[in-house]
Amino acid sequence: MLSLTDPTAAFPPCPTPFNMARYVLAAGSATPDKIALQIVRASGAERWSYARLIAAVRGTGTGLLDAGLKPGARVLLRLGNSVDFPIAYLGALAAGLVPVPTSTQLTGPEITRIAHDIAPALVLAGEGVALPDHPAPVLGLSGLRAMQGLPPCDWHMGEPDRPGYIIYTSGSGGSPRAVVHAHRAIWARRMMWDGWYGLTPEDRMLHAGAFNWTYTLGTGLMDPWAIGATALIPESGAPLGLMLKRFDATIFAAVPGVYRQLLKDGRALDLPRLRHGLSAGEKLPEVTRDAWRDATGREIYEALGMSECSTYLSASPARPAPSGSAGYPQPGRCLAILSPDGQPVAQGAAGVLGIHRSDPGLMLGYLTATGPDLPLQGDWFLTGDRAQMGTDGAVSYLGRDDDMMNAGGFRVSPLEVERALADHPGITDIACTEVTVREGVSVIAAFYTGPEALPEAALQAHAAERLARYKQPRLYRHCPTLPRNANGKLSRRALREDFEAKS
Repeated sequence: MLSLTDPTAAFPPCPTPFNMARYVLAAGSATPDKIALQIVRASGAERWSYARLIAAVRGTGTGLLDAGLKPGARVLLRLGNSVDFPIAYLGALAAGLVPVPTSTQLTGPEITRIAHDIAPALVLAGEGVALPDHPAPVLGLSGLRAMQGLPPCDWHMGEPDRPGYIIYTSGSGGSPRAVVHAHRAIWARRMMWDGWYGLTPEDRMLHAGAFNWTYTLGTGLMDPWAIGATALIPESGAPLGLMLKRFDATIFAAVPGVYRQLLKDGRALDLPRLRHGLSAGEKLPEVTRDAWRDATGREIYEALGMSECSTYLSASPARPAPSGSAGYPQPGRCLAILSPDGQPVAQGAAGVLGIHRSDPGLMLGYLTATGPDLPLQGDWFLTGDRAQMGTDGAVSYLGRDDDMMNAGGFRVSPLEVERALADHPGITDIACTEVTVREGVSVIAAFYTGPEALPEAALQAHAAERLARYKQPRLYRHCPTLPRNANGKLSRRALREDFEAKS
């Protein structure tokens, strides 16, 4: 019996007292004139020095406190793809508030449920973004931007374990779940600097995502800033290949679909400054990895993780993953592969990945009326990822232990999608699952029964009223029946296997 890592292994403890925003910007405060951020576009770039960024963050903190908010109050972020998003996020943290970033793709009913769940003291709203039906006051962009020029707030220092921010993830119960992270979560991300990124202060990291995506927020902004590097974020629609070369990106981070788009014309990519790429959010197909290597001469290093603990298994420049594996536990992580009874399995045996309760990056818990609740089996939080460890210590990912789907890097519960579609008058039964439509490409598919096949446009319109775009099925199939096991339980796996066998 063995675990992947020793739960008692030393990882430098988070300093105390601590403030996440102060930590993120500390390295940059020592180099105030260095460029912290470039918003890159075909016609040039908008540049933010560390001095300008820090002043905007601390001014925003002052403005939020002047608005009457008290430390510990929650601030719901409904901001679009602009630098206002990370400034507001860090400004709230600087002042001791608890920011709750959310996707602008969420519909009115979806964000209303979240607002009633977290009871925000303030909503920060961008233009054209769905707002909750909730009594919390709303502050628009003009008022938010005016705060950036205010005098700097004091850093709100406190225990590293106090709540820092809340993010939402789809849970296996079918509804998005509020994940409460402590301020110390950002300190634990230092494990990724060498364990995944190979990140240095001299790097220029270009992240292909939008400002208001948590993958971009962490990997594309917070981590480069914490080490004093430069973050590059492309303006929507900017040609990524050109941006990578023109702005001397040394590290590129994206989901697999972005790599596929860059490779679609089959031409070589001339990226002389690029050292390597990073991928997360969904499994990177080997065909995409090989094609990228052929086109650029560079490697892609992949990471496996979840909202509850960020990434924990990865390949890195210092330790590439053997073929077919997900990589190695990041140094400092406290992981094990567990049997159904919660015990570490023998080497080579399959089981569910567990994170020890002592792991410094593990969430405080899911939000409840009485505080964060951390579900454990013994001392372990179960990730739901099935895996096995080889003789060399590398870990192979075997898929989800449940039926969670993946849409462009977002985890989506089939139950949530099924509930949104089940009230269509022409549907009597429905099941949703992720299916592979061609090598390296998978989509959310809805299989339904009813008197007759329904127009796909009508189903798409029904879904669009109830679900964010990334949660909406891309494929609909009318079926005479849906497969069930001997106990009458719906078998999404049988649906997926049958569809892929016939494709």
